[in-house]
Amino acid sequence: MKRLVLLISGRGSNMEAIVKACRAEGWPAQVVAVISNRPDAGGLQFAAQHGIATAVVDHKAFASREDFDAELARVIDGFAPDLVVLAGFMRILTPGFTARYARRMLNIHPSLLPAFTGLHTHERALEMGCKVAGVTVHFVTAELDHGAIVMQAVVPVLAGDDAPSLAARVLAAEHRIYPQSVRWCVEDALVWDGERVCHRDGAPQQLLLN
Repeated sequence: MKRLVLLISGRGSNMEAIVKACRAEGWPAQVVAVISNRPDAGGLQFAAQHGIATAVVDHKAFASREDFDAELARVIDGFAPDLVVLAGFMRILTPGFTARYARRMLNIHPSLLPAFTGLHTHERALEMGCKVAGVTVHFVTAELDHGAIVMQAVVPVLAGDDAPSLAARVLAAEHRIYPQSVRWCVEDALVWDGERVCHRDGAPQQLLLN
């Protein structure tokens, strides 16, 4: 039984999708903890209501990123996770932290990486006149929004879209591919080919949405 620790900063809708899929689909895994860097994160209540241990490591209480990451790692390791999942965790992590969880920490980013790393992805996609947008699940490395891609979903940009409408469509795609990606990790269905990762049975790693 694989042990999953999920990190959030807000309402945790991707965390909810993963928790629900894990239980409904009978993964050989358990979400053992949800950890937030914000005491007021709405997702903590959902986790507690579903019998999942919660913890807060408030980044404001630390003088440096290194100090925060050291305490966060200590709390995470207390739950002995096989996989760490960033589910809307809005902190830039230090190289030492990412190295500690190399090849066992996932993130989701609301763009088709390597395009539009960082913030304001939907606004930037619209400003550039992109015809499609999307979302990427990837392993975390020291370089922001890089790392081996596990799965991507492509979402059309529609006439009249603004950032909120595009964001809503992308978020719906996130809730589909993030649980799938985590399940692949739980089932040891991914294999590494150098710095790339693929499904061992050739399952498609992309989702095209109309």
